[in-house]
Amino acid sequence: MTEKIGVVGAGIVGLAVARELARTRGAEVTVLEKEPHVGAHQTGHNSGVVHAGIYYPPGSLKARLCREGVALLKEYCAAHALPYDEVGKLVVASNQAERPLLSALAERARANGVPGIAELDALALREIEPHVVGVGAIHSPYTAICDFPAVARRLALDVAEMGGSVRLAHPVRGIRERSGKVEVVAAKRKFAFDRLVVCGGLGTDKVAEMAGHPGDVRIVPFRGEFYALRGEAKDLVRGLIYPVPDPRYPFLGVHLTRQIDGRVLVGPNAVLALAYEGYQWRNIRDFGRILSWPGTLRMAMAHWRTGIKEAYGSFVKKAFLNGARRYVPELTAADLVRAPGGVRAQAVARDGRLLDDFVVDVHGNIVLVRNAPSPAATSSLAIARHIAGIVPAPVR
Repeated sequence: MTEKIGVVGAGIVGLAVARELARTRGAEVTVLEKEPHVGAHQTGHNSGVVHAGIYYPPGSLKARLCREGVALLKEYCAAHALPYDEVGKLVVASNQAERPLLSALAERARANGVPGIAELDALALREIEPHVVGVGAIHSPYTAICDFPAVARRLALDVAEMGGSVRLAHPVRGIRERSGKVEVVAAKRKFAFDRLVVCGGLGTDKVAEMAGHPGDVRIVPFRGEFYALRGEAKDLVRGLIYPVPDPRYPFLGVHLTRQIDGRVLVGPNAVLALAYEGYQWRNIRDFGRILSWPGTLRMAMAHWRTGIKEAYGSFVKKAFLNGARRYVPELTAADLVRAPGGVRAQAVARDGRLLDDFVVDVHGNIVLVRNAPSPAATSSLAIARHIAGIVPAPVR
């Protein structure tokens, strides 16, 4: 009898998992998605960067799956004629105090097997990005950009071609395990699966609670807001320009990223959202639920100064401009226009720690992806292989 597996979430990770389970196990896979199209949230609201693996601690799941994922994604895009462009990336030290952090980052990148890493002085970095200033930089020449929503749509087609289905506008309303099966009510239908994989992103907590496994971490949403460069200002940036990241946070800071469509984004900041899909400040629908998790307040108390600084950037354009001008001083306020932002699903522990690595739990016949922030899109095909390897095998 064909194994039946359900996947909750038609973001790029959920679709990659569904494809992998159908491809390697011959399972009949059904993807349940509450939105009317795939990739509606994090997949469709990010900077489009294919991360090379510079930042992640060597030996971590992130480091391993990012490096594997880059190779798989590049191959997949080539096989399906999807856009993929190795525009290269500079991580720029704007002052001498950042030089030691830059050198440590270069060592980490090499330990992770990132190819072509070079440490540049102030003159050499301008040969790559003529309008960028800094005292030094790391150059990652093979860091790329792609169209993640297009990848998600192609993955959905793969699932269908392998005999599976992607059920759009099918929000999950109930889950229970009975007689060795996982019963799921989605929209107005009931499904019975042998296994269930939850890749719910921003909705992970609600689905986990339905399954009876709320866990010891919760998703706390962080909104990332962007500006875009307009007119000739776009020509000031050739590829990707990043600051030296603060090692205390899993966020990378305001950077400048060229897009597949030719746009150049400035951002994002990272502000606590008041709703899981809080793309605007006025959306406060989930504020009580987010605040009720003890980790939220403990995190806020530990990092309140940074929180105020990030929120300031939401209301004051000059804060974004100043962040960008640290690296591209020719920019003016007139060069920046508001662009759509996104919301990141960040897992936070009860003690207020921001979880940095990917986290996947297995509870019998249910697999829960608890934390899959950036570089999850980059790593999606490798994450899928990892999850397929831990989904319980069918009983023969």
